[in-house]
Amino acid sequence: MRLRKHTTTTMYPSLLLLLPSLASAFSLDCSAIRDDKQSFDISALGHPISVMTSEDHSPNPTMTNTTFTIDICKPLKKAKGIPKEEDCPNGSRICGIQRLINTYENSTSFMAAIPIAGQYTLHGGTELDPEITRLKTSSSPSDREKEGFRLSLQGPKYEGRKQKAVIEFLCLDKAEERDLRARGEKEGTLQDDDGEEDHSATDEVSDDGHGGTLKYLDYDVVGDDKVLSLEWRTKYACEKGESPARSSGHWGFFTWFIIVKRLGSDTTFRDNKRCSVHLQGLDAESSEYVAGRRQ
Repeated sequence: MRLRKHTTTTMYPSLLLLLPSLASAFSLDCSAIRDDKQSFDISALGHPISVMTSEDHSPNPTMTNTTFTIDICKPLKKAKGIPKEEDCPNGSRICGIQRLINTYENSTSFMAAIPIAGQYTLHGGTELDPEITRLKTSSSPSDREKEGFRLSLQGPKYEGRKQKAVIEFLCLDKAEERDLRARGEKEGTLQDDDGEEDHSATDEVSDDGHGGTLKYLDYDVVGDDKVLSLEWRTKYACEKGESPARSSGHWGFFTWFIIVKRLGSDTTFRDNKRCSVHLQGLDAESSEYVAGRRQ
């Protein structure tokens, strides 16, 4: 008599249903930034925006310009007409392009494309792995004086150091927004102490197109990581009262790992139990048959 074969394929549909949520645990939903009962929607900021910083190599007539471009809600698109090796890697949310400028020769040359943060399948499988901290309830006293949230995004290793971006989204109230807009519409350019036009003064700050500004703060080594620090002043970082927890909240990788493993273990246990009961039933039938033959 052949025993019926039991498999664990019944668990696959359940696991497939979990995959979208599992993927979201490593990505970022701009419409549902959430921490400590507070939700933010920054989906309107989902477009490329750049800030630039410069390093002077005096007394040499050269300088290094690094342009950091960010699309907070989706991977950056490939730039048209740019050689592949001079563009950001696929999957980049934040990328830095370095160029060497020679003021004596009036020339510019490409130096490097630095992957700061994103989902990189070809760079060690690095995930974005966003970490969100509400500032008002942060463990840091200086943070609690601010309104908004801090967003940390992970990147791959570059030149031996893991890359990371930390963006502080700060609430920009209506009065500040009007002041920024008025300054942006004012005619003329900033001037330095010599009365000459100073274009570099605004290189590290960019208008986000929604009344706010993105500001470059630093790009330096912090512990074992190389961290890009940015400040984003925006009305979308203002709190609107605490909201109840959403059922689609993101779970960490290890939480999902334990759930999937438990599902597999439970399914295997149930299948083994069914098989055991089935064998017991066969043993009982066999015993009854032998007893009948003896009679």
